[in-house]
Amino acid sequence: MTVHTSRSSVLGRGNAEVEDTVATAQITDVAAQPLAPKNPQELGDHAVVLGASMGGLLAARVLADFFRTVTVVERDVLPDDPANRRGVPQGRHAHALLPRGAQILDELFPGFLDELVVDGAPVLDDGELSKLYFTFGGHEMLRSGKAAVDHKAMATYVPSRPFLEYHVRRRLQTIGNVTILEGHDVAELTSTADRGRVTGVRVVNRDGGAEKELTADLVVDAMGRGAHTPAFLESLGYGRPVEDHIVMHTTYASQPLWIAPGTLKEGIVLIGPVPGRPTGMVLLGCENDTWLFTVYGMVGREPTGDRAGMIAFAQEFGPPHVLAAVRAAEPLGEVARHRMPSSQRRRYDKMRRFPDGLLVFGDAICSFNPIYGQGMTVAALQASALRGCLRHGDRDLSRRFFRAAAKPIAAAWQLAAGADLALPEVEGPRPLSVRIANAYMDWVLTACESDAVVAGQFLKVNALVDPPSRLLHPTFIYRVATVNLRRRKGVHQCPRRTRRTRVATWR
Repeated sequence: MTVHTSRSSVLGRGNAEVEDTVATAQITDVAAQPLAPKNPQELGDHAVVLGASMGGLLAARVLADFFRTVTVVERDVLPDDPANRRGVPQGRHAHALLPRGAQILDELFPGFLDELVVDGAPVLDDGELSKLYFTFGGHEMLRSGKAAVDHKAMATYVPSRPFLEYHVRRRLQTIGNVTILEGHDVAELTSTADRGRVTGVRVVNRDGGAEKELTADLVVDAMGRGAHTPAFLESLGYGRPVEDHIVMHTTYASQPLWIAPGTLKEGIVLIGPVPGRPTGMVLLGCENDTWLFTVYGMVGREPTGDRAGMIAFAQEFGPPHVLAAVRAAEPLGEVARHRMPSSQRRRYDKMRRFPDGLLVFGDAICSFNPIYGQGMTVAALQASALRGCLRHGDRDLSRRFFRAAAKPIAAAWQLAAGADLALPEVEGPRPLSVRIANAYMDWVLTACESDAVVAGQFLKVNALVDPPSRLLHPTFIYRVATVNLRRRKGVHQCPRRTRRTRVATWR
């Protein structure tokens, strides 16, 4: 992405240029509602979102309440059904919509969760632990009885990524002031001559190469971890944000399957890595009786690209009855593989200077090791933070938003980074605080094997419903200590296990 500076004459063209772009470009055809009367909360005429993945769609939904028009620029031509697409290669693999993310989606799109279920997405909302097979760091979570949580608040919806993104996109397209501009690359951001404000974006039609400039009061970069905003900021003289990385080299392979109804009582199977075995697996029962089988490895442990090889890869740690069901399943598609070199966090919240009229969103701020499935829910939490900031106007918006977004990002990063660094195979600094936290989490997970209250609180933290600090509440610590003491005295007899360490849940 290069820099283009423009003088006030460019800004003076306003929405006329946007309307020209909408008239000539390939636009998603939807039955949208007409533009509403001017909203007293409106902060500007036009906002542009770069990228129509989950982060970009949620950002656009929030902006629609505060700007006269919103344009989402997307390089792909978007499918008319829940299909995988080139711009989201990770969409072929296991994703999780955490309970907190589901709650926010239903706030942004009222009735959304009911629509998912009506269209075939499973929901686990009765607290039955027998429907979950979770093993974290060698600890098998309690698998009988009811979870000691509010079952509705902790309802887990299990759509595939394409199915979920399609439904979000469909709902967004019914909002009258939102337009999706498909099949366009982002060529460059534009700015004022003094480089103090971003004024829009220049886009190129992938079918023919025609260029257009979209002027905007606000541009939101939601183009993922490969976004070029750091280079753009550097070219304007702002410097780049500091980046945090944890290098784990995750490789995962997935295949959609059909498993005969009634074969498995579990709806979600998750086996996490342990020291000495940086590998794991996930099996999700998704929409319309389809299943998604994923295996993954880190730091050089890579699954093969065929189902027999995937099953062999999981043979060491997968539950036998689950692997038998996978072996007997009918394939619904080819095996897909994907690699993720590192977790990456760009600290925009630490920058001393930042241009007006620009925000960064979603994976473009922070992308996590995908085995923890945090990305979609963290994007939803950022959308909630953005909405809160816009309700207080656009003054000093970038500073306020990056600081607000940093809070949920930090909570998710703490869980994922701590889990990765619990594996000695993953390189990275392990200060005393990390070592103490991982030792304590092993203690918590030991209690999760037999106590529904401890397991329930742990799951709420991993679902990003509660902050990690809830695991340090004196009452909870006392409960964990009591359960472990009783266990040592033989009140709860559980099988001896190999060396354990804390690994966060697949989110």
